[in-house]
Amino acid sequence: MLYPAVLNETIRSFQKFPGVGEKSAERYALSLLDFSDEDIERIVNNIKDCKKMLHPCKTCGNLTDKEICTICSDDGRKNNVICVVEDYKSVIMFEKSGSFDGKYHILNGLISPIDGVYPEDINLSTLVSRIEPEIDHDAEIILALKPSIEGETTTLYIKKIFEKKNIKVSRLSYGIPMGVEIDYLDSITLDRALLDRKEIS
Repeated sequence: MLYPAVLNETIRSFQKFPGVGEKSAERYALSLLDFSDEDIERIVNNIKDCKKMLHPCKTCGNLTDKEICTICSDDGRKNNVICVVEDYKSVIMFEKSGSFDGKYHILNGLISPIDGVYPEDINLSTLVSRIEPEIDHDAEIILALKPSIEGETTTLYIKKIFEKKNIKVSRLSYGIPMGVEIDYLDSITLDRALLDRKEIS
């Protein structure tokens, strides 16, 4: 069906969202016509605020609208256990499981020379700089990276960085299927993988 140009543009805009095909985008665009002006304004403002106000936490790299995210500023969480993940979506999955009471470090990528991504291109330097001042004893870094070539390369690189320090480096259990994204795991699988983590030798 031939829609007015403005509606076609709106449909194309919704198709930019992950997992939204033409039919879903069409339904979303048409449903806007039933919203009140107040609802439309609220949606538009929320989208603008997300883009304008959300940024990486100065400490861990997680999404926040403050300088330091709520997890890093939570005194009730362990400072001596840091879970290293690829992106903020993985943090959301861990928090939903409710099984981790340490803190996080978000790399915002994985080492992949074939794609032109090297150690200096991801958030590694801040991981190194935050370890010594934050951790007193019984230190552990848990690597929760996807089981792929890129994840393995990044894991081995981080292990090498800390091999001469008195810091335990472990990884999630390999019960996680090869190639799966952390944020697609169910909370039970993720919880089991966390409990069964293995120290990297």
